[in-house]
Amino acid sequence: MLTISDLGRRFPGGVEALRDVSLRLEAGDFVALLGPSGCGKSTLLRLIAGLDHPNHGTLVWDEGHEPTPGEVGFVFQDATLLPWASAEDNVFLPLRLRDVPRAKAIDDVRAALARVGLAGFERARPRQLSGGMRMRVSIARALVTKPRVLLMDEPFAALDEFTRHKLQEDLLALWRSVGCTVVFVTHSIYEAAFLARRIVLMTPRPGRVERQMMSALRPGPETRLEPAYATLVAEISRAMAAALEGH
Repeated sequence: MLTISDLGRRFPGGVEALRDVSLRLEAGDFVALLGPSGCGKSTLLRLIAGLDHPNHGTLVWDEGHEPTPGEVGFVFQDATLLPWASAEDNVFLPLRLRDVPRAKAIDDVRAALARVGLAGFERARPRQLSGGMRMRVSIARALVTKPRVLLMDEPFAALDEFTRHKLQEDLLALWRSVGCTVVFVTHSIYEAAFLARRIVLMTPRPGRVERQMMSALRPGPETRLEPAYATLVAEISRAMAAALEGH
């Protein structure tokens, strides 16, 4: 789907966020970008989204088909909802910005809310929703345009552990049903091991791809209790420690 070659990003003032990053994203992939805070994970996500531009290197979409804004969904760490708008209006926002009539969009908006478990909460304002529910609205807003690529920047980091685990399980179910490519930024080894089919380990700044690891787990409610999950967490932990020591 996307080939990233020798990507580098240096910000004004001299901070080098990324250096010579090369990565291949396949259609339908679920990739976790894992690394310590400040290693350029979010910068790489913004470059993929087209929200920023590299100083060198290339991002080449297969067959030259660069996705339109509606084909890239972005979920931030904060839900970033309009506080005065209902859940339905927040999810409708990206379609409204594309001049899609509300009457034409309303079925897709309500279907997106139902897909994240919020049927019946269409008229609720953000202040009436829990943190996990607000994040579900944010995910529904990203899904309503039917994206080819869903980019997620530590969306569950601020949530309690119980809510985070439930949303992780729900996200995997959504990914399987929607079929889009997911790139998920996290600094949690446990989260990366549970969610991703491929874990991309990044070094401290300037961020580089240190190693890529595949997962054969089939996540479900009991996965975190299985020996294979503990083994994968330990393997990632050792690889991450080696990357940090070698930096």
